[in-house]
Amino acid sequence: MSDACKYRTETKRLSSGMIQTGPVALIRKLRWLYAPDPVMAGYALRTTCTSLLALGIALWMELGSPQWAALTVWMVAQGTRGRSLAKAKWHLFGMIVGVISGIALVAAFPQAPLMFILLLAVGIGTFCMIGTFMPGPASMTNYRIHGMRASGFTYAIVSLDGIADPHHIFAIAMSRATYILLGIVLEASISGLFQLGLTKRTRHQLASTFEDTLKPALTAIAGILIGKEGAMQNVQAIFTQITTLGDQVEFAEVELGRRDHAGDHARAALADIAVLLARALDLATLMRLPLSQDDMFRQEADAIRDIFLKLPARLEGTEPMDNILSDLLALRRQCRQKVVSDFSTAQPDDTARAAVLRHGMLQQALVELIDALRMALTQFEASRHPQPHDHFHSPIRSYRDWQQAITNSLRSSVTVFGAGLIWICTAWPSGLTFIMFVCIVCSLFSTLERPALATQAFLRGACCAVIAAGVLNLALMGKSTTFEMLGMWSGLAMMLGGLAFAYPPLTLPAVSYNLFLPILVGPSNQAKTDEIVYFNTALPLVLGLLYASWMYRVFLPYDPAHQRWTMREHILRDLHRIADGHAQETVDSVVSRNVDRFVRLMTNSGSTPSPVIQAYLTGILSGMRVMLNLLRLQAIQRDTRLSADARQALALVMGRMSHFSGRYHGHYGRTLRATKLAILRLRTCERAESRPRERFVLIAALTSLDVIATELDTNRVFFDASSPYFDPSVSPAELESTG
Repeated sequence: MSDACKYRTETKRLSSGMIQTGPVALIRKLRWLYAPDPVMAGYALRTTCTSLLALGIALWMELGSPQWAALTVWMVAQGTRGRSLAKAKWHLFGMIVGVISGIALVAAFPQAPLMFILLLAVGIGTFCMIGTFMPGPASMTNYRIHGMRASGFTYAIVSLDGIADPHHIFAIAMSRATYILLGIVLEASISGLFQLGLTKRTRHQLASTFEDTLKPALTAIAGILIGKEGAMQNVQAIFTQITTLGDQVEFAEVELGRRDHAGDHARAALADIAVLLARALDLATLMRLPLSQDDMFRQEADAIRDIFLKLPARLEGTEPMDNILSDLLALRRQCRQKVVSDFSTAQPDDTARAAVLRHGMLQQALVELIDALRMALTQFEASRHPQPHDHFHSPIRSYRDWQQAITNSLRSSVTVFGAGLIWICTAWPSGLTFIMFVCIVCSLFSTLERPALATQAFLRGACCAVIAAGVLNLALMGKSTTFEMLGMWSGLAMMLGGLAFAYPPLTLPAVSYNLFLPILVGPSNQAKTDEIVYFNTALPLVLGLLYASWMYRVFLPYDPAHQRWTMREHILRDLHRIADGHAQETVDSVVSRNVDRFVRLMTNSGSTPSPVIQAYLTGILSGMRVMLNLLRLQAIQRDTRLSADARQALALVMGRMSHFSGRYHGHYGRTLRATKLAILRLRTCERAESRPRERFVLIAALTSLDVIATELDTNRVFFDASSPYFDPSVSPAELESTG
C-alpha cells in the first residue's frame, strides 16, 4: 500500500473514530494542515508551482483571461502520474470538442438570445448523455466521463465569452484553447519530472493490489469451509475494493506506457476474485443442505482451508507460480477422484445413495472454486511477468442505460436553460458569468447519481475560495505591481487547497476551492486588482451554485427507493434474458454487472435504513448466483450425453425462468415449483444412470438447480415480482416514508 493510501486510511480512522470534544477534536481535524503526508505535500507544492508558472506564462503572453491557465493545472493535476496523464488526455480531447461546438453555436445564433440559451442547454445535456455511456464508474475519477465534462464547460466558456463579441469568436476561442492547452502541457510535463523508477513501482503496485484483495477473499472462503457463521460478512468490503482497484488499473496502464498487457491481466485477475467469491457463496448454499456433509468432507475442507490460508504467504515469497498452480491442480484431481470412487462403490440403500449424491455436489462446487482460484492466479502471474506477443484484452465494462442517460441530460439542460431565462428576464449585467458557473456545475456533476450532494460540497469550497480571494484582493494584493507579489500570496492560498485535497472529507470542497480561486483573484497585466470585478464574480459564483443545488433537489431529484426498484427490475429482466437465450452473457459479464450494482447500492444508500439495504444487497448477490447457474444449465443442455427426460426437465426450468420480466408479473411460484420438480426428475435420472461421465453431468445440473431453488426459496420476496416491496421487516408505508 502506498504512503498516500496509508495517509488516507489513517485520516479516515481519525475522522470516524472515537468522538471527542474540545480542542483535541479540532486539532485532529486539522491534521491535514500541520502534519500532512509527505507524498501529498509534494503533490500540493508541485501543483502550486506549476499553476503559478502557467499563470506567469499566460500573463507574459498577454492572454485575455490568464487565470484559466492556472485553473486548468488544478483541474488536470492528480496525485499519481497515471491519473494526471489519463485526465490530461481526456481533458485535451474535451477541450477540442468544446471549442469547435462553442464556435458553431455563436456563429449560428449571434443575435438570438433565446435560441442561443436553448442550444447551449441542449449542448450541455448532450455532453452529459454521452458521458453517461462512457465505460467505467460514474464517479469523479472516471476520466473518460471527464472528457465529456471538459467538453461541456469549454463549450460554455467559449460561447458565453464569444456571444458578447461574436465578430471575434474565433480569436476568443483560440485564446481560451491556448491557455487550457498551456495548463495541460505544463502539468503533464512537470509531473513527469518527479516520477523516478515509475515502471518498477507500478508493477509492484499491481502485485500488491491483487494480493491485498485476494487475502480477505481467501480468509472469508476459509471461514465457509469450516462452517463459520458470518464468514461472508466482509464480502461487501471486498466487492467495493475490487471495483475501486479495478478502476485504478487503468492509470497503472498509462504509467507502464501500454508496452504490454499487464493492466489487462490485472483487471481480469481482480474480476476472477469476484467470480471466486460467487463460487464460494454457491458452496455455502450447498453446505447448508441436509445430508451434504460427512466426516470425510470435513477433513477435506480443513485441508483445503489450510492451503488457502497459506497461499498469500506463498505469493509474497519467492516460490514459482507453477508450483502453486500444480498444487491446486492436484487438489482438483483429488476432489474429482473422490466422486469417482463413490460412484464405483455400490450403495446399500436410497439414503446412502442420496448422501453420495450430495457429497458429489459439494465436490463439484469445490472443483469450480479451485478452478476460479487457478484462473485468478494465472492472470496474476501474467500481470507480473507479461509475455511478448501477448494479445489478451480485458476491457473496462460499462452498464449504463438510456433511462439514466436521459435523466442526466434533462437535469442539466433544464438547469442551464432556467439560468438563461433568469439572465434574459432580469437583464443582469453579470448574467453571463452566472450562466457560466451554472454550466460548469452541470457539466461536472450531472453524470453523477447524487449531484445534489456533490454540489453542496462544491458550494462549501467555493465559499472558502470567495473568502480567500477576498483577503487576497482587498487586503494583501490591493496594491501589488509585480508578479512576484502575486505569486507569493496566491501560491500560499493554493498550497492550502492542495493540502486539503489529500484529506478525504475535504477532497471535493478542495477541488472547488482550487478551481475557483484563480477566477476570483482575477490576475491581469494591469497594475492593480479591480475589487469591483471581484465582487461581480463572487456573487454570480455563489448564486450559481445555490441555484444549481436547488434545481438538483427539485427537478428529477435522486430517489433511492426508485433506484432500488429499478435495479431489482433489471435483475429480473436479466434472469429472463439469460433463461430464454437472448442474452450473450459470460460469467465475467454477469459477475461484473452485479458487483457494479452491489457497489452502487452501497455508495448511494444515504439515510435508508440498514435492513432495507441489507435485504437488497442479499438479493443482488442471490440474483447473481442464479444467473451464473442458469449459464451453467444452458451449457449442460447442449451436452449430447444428457437423457431426454433430463433435458426436458431443464427446458421446463428455463422456460419458467424466462417469464421473470417486469415488476408485477407473478411467475415466482410456478418457477420455484418447476425447479423443485426438475430436481426430483434429475435425481431419478441419476439413480438410473450407471455411466460415470453421464453422472458427472447430472451432478453438475443438480448442483446448479439446488443453488437456484435455495436462492429462490430463501429470497422469495426479492424474486416474487408480484409486489414492488420485498423487505418483510419493513412495511410499505415505512419504505415510502424512508425512501
